[in-house]
Amino acid sequence: MATLFQGLGAGTTLSPPNSLDSKKFLPRSLSAFERKPRFLVVRSDGSANHVLRPRSRSESLITSAVATKADTSSASTTSKPGHELLLFEALREGLEEEMDRDPRVCVMGEDVGHYGGSYKVTKGLATKYGDLRVLDTPIAENSFTGMGIGAAMTGLRPIVEGMNMGFLLLAFNQISNNCGMLHYTSGGQFKIPIVIRGPGGVGRQLGAEHSQRLESYFQSIPGIQMVACSTPYNAKGLMKAAIRSENPVILFEHVLLYNLKERIPDEEYICSLEEAEMVRPGEHVTILTYSRMRYHVMQAAKTLVNKGYDPEVIDIRSLKPFDLYTIGNSVKKTHRVLIVEECMRTGGIGASLTAAITENFHDYLDAPIVCLSSQDVPTPYAGTLEDWTVVQPAQIVTAVEQLCQ
Repeated sequence: MATLFQGLGAGTTLSPPNSLDSKKFLPRSLSAFERKPRFLVVRSDGSANHVLRPRSRSESLITSAVATKADTSSASTTSKPGHELLLFEALREGLEEEMDRDPRVCVMGEDVGHYGGSYKVTKGLATKYGDLRVLDTPIAENSFTGMGIGAAMTGLRPIVEGMNMGFLLLAFNQISNNCGMLHYTSGGQFKIPIVIRGPGGVGRQLGAEHSQRLESYFQSIPGIQMVACSTPYNAKGLMKAAIRSENPVILFEHVLLYNLKERIPDEEYICSLEEAEMVRPGEHVTILTYSRMRYHVMQAAKTLVNKGYDPEVIDIRSLKPFDLYTIGNSVKKTHRVLIVEECMRTGGIGASLTAAITENFHDYLDAPIVCLSSQDVPTPYAGTLEDWTVVQPAQIVTAVEQLCQ
C-alpha cells in the first residue's frame, strides 16, 4: 500500500481525509445508463441544500469561515439579474442558442436525440431541430467521430458527444490523425470547426472509466484546443465559444458538477477559450486548479484564511494552451505555486503546467512548485479507497502551510 500514496508533492503528508465535501456533488447513482434522475442542487460556492449519504467523520476544515477578500465564486447570486440554471442546463442553453443562430451547427452521438442524452444535455433538441441536426448514432465512436470531422471539413459545425469522455478513446485515431492534423496536412485547405464533448468523472461515478487521465491523453495531440468548465456560467460561455471557433475544441465536463446551480446573465455572452479565471485574489500563494478541484480548493481556502494565509485561486479553464499571462502575473506577486488537479500525476496537466511555469517564471519562484494530483493507480470503485486516491481539501491546506513556511 505504500506505493499507492507516493507523489503528492514536496513535503505533503497524506492522512485520511476528514472532510468529504466533495460528496456534496454525488448523486446515488451516475451510471451512464441510469434512467431515473436524481437531483442534488449545489450552488457555485459549494453550498448544498442537503447532502446525500452523509458521513460520520468529524470535520477538520472550517467550512463556515468567511474569506477576508472578495471571493467571486462564493458571492451570493440571488440578488443578481439573470436566471438560475444547473450546469447541464447551461450547456443545453448554449447549444440551443448556437443552433438558433447558425444553421450549420449540428449534434451527433449516442442517445443525443429523442432520449435527450444520458445526462439530458440535449433534451428537447431533436424535437425542435429534427433528426438531421440532432443525429442519434450507433455505438461506434470511431465511426461517428470521423463522420463529424468530415462534416466539419465540408463547412458544418458539428458537436460530437461520446456519451462519456472515456468512450472517445475508441476514436483516438480520428481525433489525433484527422481532427488535429488535417488543417496542417492539407496546407490550410480544410478547417475543422468541431467540438468534442462528454462528461468525465472518477471511480464509482463512471464505473470502469477513469477519465481524469484523458486530459493528459488528449493534451498530447497537436492542433487541438482543450477547455474544462467548472460553473454553469463558464460552461455556457465556453460551449458557445467552442462552437464558434475555427479550431477543433475538446470540452471537458465533470459529471459531478452537472447539478451545480448558478445565476447566469439573460443577455448573450461567451467566454474566451484561452483565458484563466481569477476566482480569489490573494498574496501568499498561487493555487492553480480546474474543473471539480476548484471547489475542493475553495473549501480549503476558507480554512487557510482562518489560519492567516491569503491564497490566490485561479481556475485555469484553458488546458491547452495555458493562459501564461494571468498565471505569470500571479506568480510574480506570490512567488509560490500549488497546482491541484484530478488528472493523474504522471504526464498530466499539472506536469505540463509545472514545466511551463518553470521555463517562463523560474526566477520569480521562492519555493519549488508543488503539484497535488490523483495517484497513478486505477481509481478504486470503493468510495473509501477513492477518497485516498483523489486530492482532498485537507491535503491542500497541508501543502499550503508547508509551502509558506
